[in-house]
Amino acid sequence: MNQVSLKDKVPPYNEEAEAAVLGALLINFNLDSLDTVRMYLGKGDFFKTSNQKIFSAIESLEKKGSGVDLLTVTEQLKSDGLLEKSGGVGYISELTSSVPTTANIEYYSRIVQECSVRRKLLHIGAEIHAQAHDDSRETSEIVEDIERKIFEINDQRSIDSMKSAGEVIKEAIYAIEQRYSQKGDFTGIPSGFDELDAMTTGFQKSEMIVIGARPSVGKTAFALTLAANISIKNKINCGFFTLEMTTLSVMQRLLSIQANINSNKIRTGLLKPSDFNSLTDAASHIYEAPLWIDDTPNMKLLDLRSQARKMVRKHEVKIIFIDYLGLISFEDKRIPRHEQMSEVSRSLKALARELDVPIVALSQVGRQTEGKEPGLADLRESGAIEQDADMVMFLHRDRGEKSTEGSAENIETQLIIAKQRNGPVGTIKMAFIPHFTKFVPMAYSN
Repeated sequence: MNQVSLKDKVPPYNEEAEAAVLGALLINFNLDSLDTVRMYLGKGDFFKTSNQKIFSAIESLEKKGSGVDLLTVTEQLKSDGLLEKSGGVGYISELTSSVPTTANIEYYSRIVQECSVRRKLLHIGAEIHAQAHDDSRETSEIVEDIERKIFEINDQRSIDSMKSAGEVIKEAIYAIEQRYSQKGDFTGIPSGFDELDAMTTGFQKSEMIVIGARPSVGKTAFALTLAANISIKNKINCGFFTLEMTTLSVMQRLLSIQANINSNKIRTGLLKPSDFNSLTDAASHIYEAPLWIDDTPNMKLLDLRSQARKMVRKHEVKIIFIDYLGLISFEDKRIPRHEQMSEVSRSLKALARELDVPIVALSQVGRQTEGKEPGLADLRESGAIEQDADMVMFLHRDRGEKSTEGSAENIETQLIIAKQRNGPVGTIKMAFIPHFTKFVPMAYSN
């Protein structure tokens, strides 16, 4: 029992591995060996204070261009007044005799890193315990803070991603050859609209895509059409945050889109017996679709980020839709709304890069766009959205065109690509079918 309790109180560390890393550097120092260690370790990853100081002395000598060996490190520590705190000459000498072989320096570094990660996790565990008793903080804020720190630990464990131009050019040529062999297949996630995909080559990883429109023009219908094309037709894992509608309402719309049955009939139950065959067939396709829906109302930004991470981590979601930006709640209500939206925009862009998936967010545009084509400056509440977004698209049609849900008439709608960092801008004609609350390419509606 005493042994267990003692083990619990001693933080994880490996004295032999720490000594082996430093000893290997002292015996056979070169920049390659130091760079190898740096891929895994910084000064703070060593548990013993003496080892931290010795590693700092090695880095200081390297920065000055001086040689690194037992004598120079000892002199560096002595001049800094840290020799005794580093264990003295005797301890530093012992390091060189504790190395089985300098060839295994990367292996030793990994062992030290693993122990460092475990200590950090213990520290986070202590923070969780302390913060859980802090009534002055929001629970969601605590969860986000802890989750961020855990992700930071994971990022610190990543191998250095710096590459030479020679390495990158090989990858670029290989990617071009792959695209050539695919004969025009898209590099991103296909939207299901050929003209749109031709201009964008699909929705790209790490990008934030914004779809803007005035109310009742069809933002949600367009987003659900895209999600249906991606998840139901192409079987690509898709996440959908609906902050305005319930999952039941979303599913009824998906059934209308997939079965081509009047959405009003589905909502009211005024169906014909023949409709049920189409509904059953549509339901079976939707049932098998890799689509995950979250309908939490008034969702806070921190909760949305956490749920998005879970979607990607647990369900391997490849693209995320958010309907819509203006309904995301912010923790501190005292902050002006435009500053809140700026933070939401920056946070979602950072999240897209962190998760390496495209995030498609819907946004309303201002009333000043009534009767004219919207532009980037018309995005409501924050100019940060147009700056952070990699692509901005607007849905637009003439004010006189009606879009009553359930109407049988197809309505010509413009999809305006107003911004695209890595591609052309332009306008695509589409058809909105209120009858089925979905969009189709203009050619299909004729």
